[in-house]
Formats: sequence, C-alpha cells, structure tokens
Amino acid sequence: MATKTATAKKATAPKKTAAPKKSTASKSSTSKSSKAPAKSDAASDLKDFFEDALKDIYWAEKALTKALPKMEKNATHPDLKKAISSHLAETEVQISRLEECFKALGLKPEAKKCDAMQGLLDEGKGIMEETKAGAIRDVGIIAASQKIEHYEIATYGSLAAYAKVLGEKKCLSNLLATLKEEKNCDKLLSTIADTALNSKAK
Repeated sequence: MATKTATAKKATAPKKTAAPKKSTASKSSTSKSSKAPAKSDAASDLKDFFEDALKDIYWAEKALTKALPKMEKNATHPDLKKAISSHLAETEVQISRLEECFKALGLKPEAKKCDAMQGLLDEGKGIMEETKAGAIRDVGIIAASQKIEHYEIATYGSLAAYAKVLGEKKCLSNLLATLKEEKNCDKLLSTIADTALNSKAK
C-alpha cells in the first residue's frame, strides 16, 4: 500500500519548467557599447594607420640611440659590446630610412611617443640595476635587447605589409632592409648568449 502511495505522489509531481532564454538582442547591444571610443584624430583607413605607425617607430628608434650607449657601457663581454656598438650604427641608418619613407609619403618626419618601446627600455634599465656587472648582467642585457628586437621585427614586418598593399615601393624597400637587419641582430644576440654567456652566468 505504501508503495502505491509513493508512486502516485511521484506521478503527480509538477514538471520543472525550462529557464527563460536570455535575449540575444541585449547581448548584442552590450557588446557594441563596450567598444572603445575612437579619438578625434583616430586613423580611418590603412594609410592613416601606416603613417601613425611610422611616427611610433621613428620615436622608438631615436629613443634607442640614447639607450644603446648605456647598454654598451654596462656590458662586459667584448662580443656583446661590439654587437651593441654595431647595432647603434645600424639604428642611425634605420632612422634615415624612416625619414626617406616620410619624404616619399609627402610628410615631414614626426616622432610620436611609442609606449611599447618606452616600457621595453625601462625594463632594460631595471635589469641593469638589478644584476651585478659581468656575465649575469650581460645575460640580462641580451634578454632586454632581444625583447626590443622582437618588437621591432613585428613592427617592421607589419609596416612592410602595409606599404606593399598601399603601393609605397620606396617605403617597402627601406622597411624590408631594416627588417632584415633586425632579424640578423636577434640571431647574433642568440649566438653570443649560447656560446659565451649563459653557461658562465650559472
């Protein structure tokens, strides 16, 4: 008898109703409203974006010419000191190439502060302050330098792609020349670290 009563109760139990579906319209409106508002001078097409990026890297390269001598002074290994000195000379040529790009675009060379490069240079300065002179500081300088190189490789690669799409042949040639130098510098730093420094810093 008790079994029948339990079965009856189970049969008459109210069914659970499915939760109401959230409106996709509200999601869509929330997504649209979360977009960052554009500044009044924001780039509206690829050419504008290309020109802004040139201003950024122009500032970055100029800032690098001030930082590299300090890195060389703090480096100990002769191969590293030579590599930094050589890249300083390359950087000065790269600045001239960027000025040629501005000229080809009918623009006056203009430097716009590059927050990414400023952060990388600040990190490099911090690494030198937090390591003792010798092999371990050299390792730190290489690490900081390669972060800078990787940023420049990404930047020049993107700029070259934009120049190709925009048909800016002079800019493309200059940007590709600099991109090659940045890649070579990165490889050289890796070689110096692998063959001369990392094991000594243990």
